[in-house]
Amino acid sequence: MGFIQLKDLKVHYPIRSGFWNRITDNVRAVDGVSMEIEQGKTYGLVGESGSGKSTIGKAMIGLEKITSGQLIYEGQDVTNKHMGSNSEFKRNVQMIFQDSLSSFNPKKRILDIVAEPIRNFDKLSPQEEKRKVIELLEIIGLNEEALYKYPHEFSGGQRQRIGVARSIASSPKLIIADEPVSALDLSVQAQVLNYMKRIQNEFNLSYLFISHDLGVVKHMCDHLSIMYRGRFVETGTRNDIYNNPQHIYTKRLLSAIPVIDPINRDKHKAERIRTEKLYQDKQELYYGEKGRVFDLQPVSDTHFVAVKEGGQA
Repeated sequence: MGFIQLKDLKVHYPIRSGFWNRITDNVRAVDGVSMEIEQGKTYGLVGESGSGKSTIGKAMIGLEKITSGQLIYEGQDVTNKHMGSNSEFKRNVQMIFQDSLSSFNPKKRILDIVAEPIRNFDKLSPQEEKRKVIELLEIIGLNEEALYKYPHEFSGGQRQRIGVARSIASSPKLIIADEPVSALDLSVQAQVLNYMKRIQNEFNLSYLFISHDLGVVKHMCDHLSIMYRGRFVETGTRNDIYNNPQHIYTKRLLSAIPVIDPINRDKHKAERIRTEKLYQDKQELYYGEKGRVFDLQPVSDTHFVAVKEGGQA
């Protein structure tokens, strides 16, 4: 059992209309998802923009209010009760944002940016605090000279590494990484991901890794779920998803991963065209009324797919 669990989590936003501005409907950003994150493992959330994956991460740290369902942390229900900045949950669950520049105060030096979680949760002297920040910067490949610089003085990759350093400053158990490398060049992506893997192994960290890129997720994740319209269409181990995809939406996303090898390019293109036709022809098997994703059905002990009950993916 994972040390963090989501049970039938829903995040809905009311739609108001008419003269009296009454609630007439809801936007179901997250519409009943369940998952478990194990200590030391990486759980991936994959989907297109607007699928609800980032909303899950924000709901977990209190940036979005949970409409219904449960957030369980080490056996305790902390649903909408984890907003206090000094709570144990807040200390142990940190976040890396997609845009490191906008997540940093541009008027603060790197020393103050990285030290912020330390000041929130630990009582250290200025000398001890500085020493700890230097240690954190060394972990991500920066030296003491970075302490008194400002965010704009660093490259995108360096800023994202600083974001990683800040996220581990409170010695958390889980880091929610929301599209942490999507704005970076491929070579810089690999560098940041390798730092994240090394830090995970060193500190026994768990990651909730949120991305639209199945190629990146394959490198990082042990278990993953594919999201569409606020629901999971497929969930399983890395081997389940990449070697035995069941849902047509998963197959569509996998077929969109670029193939560099020119020998296999035509074969890949033909497979992508075939997958797209299947996606158009088999809508009723995978989506119900108003395009709602069906409930998950077991494929194996670790592998589940959202398909019409009694249907065959």
